Formats: sequence, structure tokens, C-alpha cells
Amino acid sequence: MELSLKTLSLLEKEIKKEKISSCIIHHNGKNVFQYYKNNKMKNKLHKINSVTKSIVSILVGIAIEEGLIRDLHTPIVNYFTQLEGDKKKITLEHLLTMTPGFEWEEFGAWGGRPFPMINSKDWVGFVLDKQMVTAPGEKMSYNSGCSHLLSAIIQKASSMTLERYLYEKLFKPLEIKEFRLYQDSKGIGIGGFGLSLKSEDLLKIGLLMLQDGVWKNKQIVSNGWIKESSSKKIEGYNGIGSYAYHWWVFEDDRLRFPIYFAMGYGGNYIIINPAFEFVMVFTSELFNDTFYPLDLFKKHFINYFI
Repeated sequence: MELSLKTLSLLEKEIKKEKISSCIIHHNGKNVFQYYKNNKMKNKLHKINSVTKSIVSILVGIAIEEGLIRDLHTPIVNYFTQLEGDKKKITLEHLLTMTPGFEWEEFGAWGGRPFPMINSKDWVGFVLDKQMVTAPGEKMSYNSGCSHLLSAIIQKASSMTLERYLYEKLFKPLEIKEFRLYQDSKGIGIGGFGLSLKSEDLLKIGLLMLQDGVWKNKQIVSNGWIKESSSKKIEGYNGIGSYAYHWWVFEDDRLRFPIYFAMGYGGNYIIINPAFEFVMVFTSELFNDTFYPLDLFKKHFINYFI
């Protein structure tokens, strides 16, 4: 399969009309499409919002590989000893699939952003204090607090800041030199939406996944983790997809091979189809239409994969 020049030309035409900062398509070993709204966008650190979550998932895989975390069935009470009752049953896997059972209105009354957590003085405490409304593992409810707890766990397990662990274990091997990671007031890296990266470095994350965790002949994260973390674990949301370990999985019965993606508020994406050696990256400021780049992908490329 080759992407037609007509398809790429139509895509560029539509992108130019929108607040899309950049778009890169990598296919069969080379970049076949690159768009930047202007010269500044190439070197800009784009706030990628919830794409951060998928990068944290990679770090969890690395931490397990290193033996810093025993396994995904580890109860989080091992790290947050104040937990009582049913909260003691919550595991790392429940955090990764956003199924801990907490009452959480991020994709409801909060309008897609976790402002009550952001406005609290202790983000970890805020999450852990939420009441349980379902049993752990029962139902996904989109929850940036889960990602923040994973950040805190990585920091506890590694005795490093999330920023340091991220750089040493992932960004340094990928030769990602410039990035920004915000912290909460307690010094915990914001694993839910705290990262800013260049577009070309977002592409490197996608290529690492595409290449089964290998970068320049070195295994950065295990092949097993790549496959496990990007495979459907639970029903997600209609119109978006199902959910894996902090990666979304595209739902379309016509697809011959799975497509999975990272998605961030405002239209930031890494979309991956391993079978066709395809990675597509968007950075955008579409704060009223986060899904528009995903719609563009569906419109122009889904027919290539069915």
C-alpha cells in the first residue's frame, strides 16, 4: 500500500484551514508528509496534554522490566498505605485502564478537564479521597487522576523525579533533548497532561511503538509491553474507541489490523498502525474540537486499512 499524492494534497488543504500546528506522516520507513503552520512550529515545544498519559504507560513498562515495580497486579496500597476498604483492591492495572472505581466526572460535569484536582492543594490526596462508585476493574471512567497516581508510584519506586526517570530511561536513548514537564505543588510530575514536546519527538515515540520498543538496535522497552499496552482491555467511549494501558484502540469492524492512538486535549495525537508501518502525528490548538484530527485520519486514511 502506498499513500496517494492526491490524498496527501487533500489532507494539507483541510489542515491549512484549521488551528493545526503540525502534522507528520511516517510510512514504510520514511516521512511521506510534513506540515508546519509556520517556521516556528517545527521547533516549538507543543503542550501535548493527555498524550503524556501514553508516554507514562511506556515508563511503567520500563519500571516493571527493571524490577522497580513487581507487576501490574501490585495493589496501590503498597505505595499509598493510608488506603482502606475496597480501595485496597485497586491495582496498577486498574490505574492504567482507568477502572479504579472512583467517582470522577472528567468526561462529564467537568467538561473534559480535571479542574477540581488541579485546583486542590494535594493532587494525589484529592484522587485517593474520592469515593468509590463501582468495584475496581468494572468500568472505565476517563480519569487523569489515575495517571497522576502512576507518576507518584514511578517516583516512589525509582527514587527519581518523573522528569529525571523520563529523561534517563526514554528520552535520552531516543535523543530527545528538549522537553518540558510540569509538576504539581508537591513535586510530582504531571503524568496526565504535563508534557510539552516537539512534533518530531512525538513521532519518535510513535516509531518506538511501531518498532516493538527498539530504537537504533537497542531495546528501550520490551516487545511484550508494547503489544500488551496497546491491546484492548476494556470498553471505552463510543466515537473514540476502546481502552488499553493508557492508549486508545480504534474500533472499526472493517479493519484488518489494529490501529491504536494517543490523544490529547486540543487535537494532539500519535496514531499508529503497525501492520502498515504507519505513524501519524498531530499537534493542534483545537480546544473546541479535540477530535477533528482523528476525524481527518478517518476521512482520508481509513480506507487504506480495510
